[in-house]
Amino acid sequence: MYKILKSNLVSICFLLVATVFGKDKENPDAIIGTWLNASGKGHIQIYKQGNKFYGKLVWLKEPNDEKGNPRVDSKNPNAALKTKPLIGAVILRDFVFDDNEWNSGRIYDPQNGKEYKCFLRLKDDRTLSVRGYIGVSLLGRTEVWTRINQ
Repeated sequence: MYKILKSNLVSICFLLVATVFGKDKENPDAIIGTWLNASGKGHIQIYKQGNKFYGKLVWLKEPNDEKGNPRVDSKNPNAALKTKPLIGAVILRDFVFDDNEWNSGRIYDPQNGKEYKCFLRLKDDRTLSVRGYIGVSLLGRTEVWTRINQ
């Protein structure tokens, strides 16, 4: 009886450790979809191109300026892009899936025209953590985006 109990206890401990530390790798494509940004003023569609992931702005709460013209990327440091509409602008680029996160990518902030290193992590199927930073990830900001049902 003692041997059976000991054997079962060892099996239970092994399963517990495997469950906690041996987490199945996430589906790399789980991030694909449309997300509401933290401010609630934009929708970003994340898509895959080759083995990399990108995100483009597909909706704005206020798509037009005071004159009724489409909002443009006026803060972009590239003069050729300053007159391009914000809707359709790629703001996430070159992300690769590695160890349950999408990293090695860049995020562009059209509010200030700056680009930052970035990584993305799914908290759950409907919640995406977006961390933009300068240099090291300690020097940055995290936003939480919410998946939009399609």
